[in-house]
Amino acid sequence: MSPSKTPAPRRGRSFDSMNTSYEEKQLNNEMSKSTFIKIEEKTDVTQTVPDQPCATVVLSLKNDTGGLFKALKLFQEKYVNLVHIESRKLNRHRSEVEIFLDCSSNHEQLDDFIQLLQRHLNSGIVGTAYNSCRQEEAMDNIPWFPKKISDLDKCANRVLMYGSDLDADHPGFKDNVYRRRRKEFSDLALNYKHGDPIPRVEFTEEEVHTWAVVFRELNKLYSSHACREYLTNLPLLKEHCGYREDNVPQLDDVSRFLKERTGFSIRPVAGYLSPRDFLAGLAFRVFHCTQYIRHGSAPLYTPEPDTCHELLGHVPLLAEPSFAQFSQEMGLASLGASEDSIQKLATCYFFTVEFGLCKQDGQLRAYGAGLLSSASELRHALSGNCRILPFDPNITCKQECNITTFQDVYFVSESFEEAKAKMREFAKTIKRPFTVRYNPYTQSVDVLRDTASIHRVLEELTHELDVVGDALSRIDKQLGV
Repeated sequence: MSPSKTPAPRRGRSFDSMNTSYEEKQLNNEMSKSTFIKIEEKTDVTQTVPDQPCATVVLSLKNDTGGLFKALKLFQEKYVNLVHIESRKLNRHRSEVEIFLDCSSNHEQLDDFIQLLQRHLNSGIVGTAYNSCRQEEAMDNIPWFPKKISDLDKCANRVLMYGSDLDADHPGFKDNVYRRRRKEFSDLALNYKHGDPIPRVEFTEEEVHTWAVVFRELNKLYSSHACREYLTNLPLLKEHCGYREDNVPQLDDVSRFLKERTGFSIRPVAGYLSPRDFLAGLAFRVFHCTQYIRHGSAPLYTPEPDTCHELLGHVPLLAEPSFAQFSQEMGLASLGASEDSIQKLATCYFFTVEFGLCKQDGQLRAYGAGLLSSASELRHALSGNCRILPFDPNITCKQECNITTFQDVYFVSESFEEAKAKMREFAKTIKRPFTVRYNPYTQSVDVLRDTASIHRVLEELTHELDVVGDALSRIDKQLGV
């Protein structure tokens, strides 16, 4: 997609400034006639009306002489303070113009005024949005979160459990050789920075043997227990990333593969991260991944995530676009959320991405990584003897998570799309004075908390819709419609 060479638009003018049509000239004439309205375009709203809420009203005006004049007159008659105005002609409907009006008053008066506009104007109210005039103050109380992908360097090393330190009940606690090896993996992860190549590791004979046992046992179950998407992507990983019984795949190869498939990338991590830090990585399509192998004395058991769990449980589904988006949206919902909301999101993640079930062809199938990397729990979850409930985030978020034993209950979704739709609705209940939008070009998040940031998104979406409209028009011409 080539960048537009059109000069940047000015405030108060149509964004389609290279084509001054009759509609735009008429609009400008009406705006000139309306100078009796005080428009404080550069006034700081928080200083002008500190105790009143702000709102943005978007009007869609048809080619109706006097339409804008009528709207502005209503602002004056109802004593609604207008602080900013700008226009944009709709490329999809050449006879219509969108007007952005920033105004301030109390909520009740604004609601009544918007209804009045709808009744008196031959136009449509495209949308309204209330903004807090104390947004900066509200943002001061928001927990820090990464704004760009390199910010993950600030939180990726805040390991809570394990790493090079093991609990007394860990299978490798008394094995000094294993503990030294874990220290090597921990140092590799702790020294990693965004943009670095992931260090390639020469795994020991014992580590490869442990991987082989896990790989062999799980592959006996996948055809009858794993979801369709998993079975589609696993052969691709065998072909492109060296997934074999006698070979432990390198994280760098896996990361390159995922980047091409879904935009996800791998970042090495020393051990458990907090739910907030782990979910934050997903917002940037970054999966924090361990590189060490579980202790060889218990190849089919691990009290912590290891590279067997990550590579066999998570990666095949991170290569699936719909599932990758589901994971990222959970991450985006976590940015700036309260601790209570983080715990709810983390629990939903646990019972979907880690231990989720889905229905395919009338049968239950596993898509959770905790199931797909544990032969015993995979058999158990699909044995027909478990308690299984429909996935509902409002219920699921209250369920207790078991770390070292089988789950008391599993949650089933009809599809990833259904789970994604439910999580989107659940995310709307998270109380934040903003929302976020991922920018794949800069690998950063746009914080949408005022009219200016929303306007920028609208500009981008309008362009994207124009591209889609152009594509549909070309298809119609080819079909002779």
